[in-house]
Amino acid sequence: MDSNGHLVSRLRTDDDTALQYLYQTYHPAVLANIRRLVHHEAEAEDILQNVFMTLWENRHKLMPAQSLPGWLFTASYYKSLEYLRTALRLSLTPLTEQVMNIATEGPTESSFDDQLALINEAMETLPRRKRMAFQLCRLEGKTYDEAATLLQISAESVKEYVKSCSALIRKRIEKDKPSIAILLLLIYISA
Repeated sequence: MDSNGHLVSRLRTDDDTALQYLYQTYHPAVLANIRRLVHHEAEAEDILQNVFMTLWENRHKLMPAQSLPGWLFTASYYKSLEYLRTALRLSLTPLTEQVMNIATEGPTESSFDDQLALINEAMETLPRRKRMAFQLCRLEGKTYDEAATLLQISAESVKEYVKSCSALIRKRIEKDKPSIAILLLLIYISA
């Protein structure tokens, strides 16, 4: 087994067997790290390959004291986030185009009032403590811990309340008025 410093030296001298050794040793753990964020197997495998390709491309920049396992896990985390950002951007592109169409048509103030009234109506159907947790976290911007202190319950309970309220409001709104402006509000509510 090679030491970290020796492996870095081997990589810096273009020794591809060092890369093969690192891949054989760390690919299961790095892949598991990627799968925590990316739940599609093919994409996770692609990200894994990209991480090791990036290591090889940056081998001359590595420092002897640099932790290779740490580098691999950090790179896999950031490559996974990059994939998720790209996937989100692509999924929102059709929605953005529809929003632009609405913006050029000029939605009326009354349509926003109707949508806000629908959200308020949906919130009124929620149990009181759940509604309070939702309002504190989603509308007032409090953290789960801050809301938990105010409501005198656990942060985990607040988190569950907000999650269930978001689902209930989303179902109610989707049922009554599935317009683009409402969907934009749902993105915020689901965050």
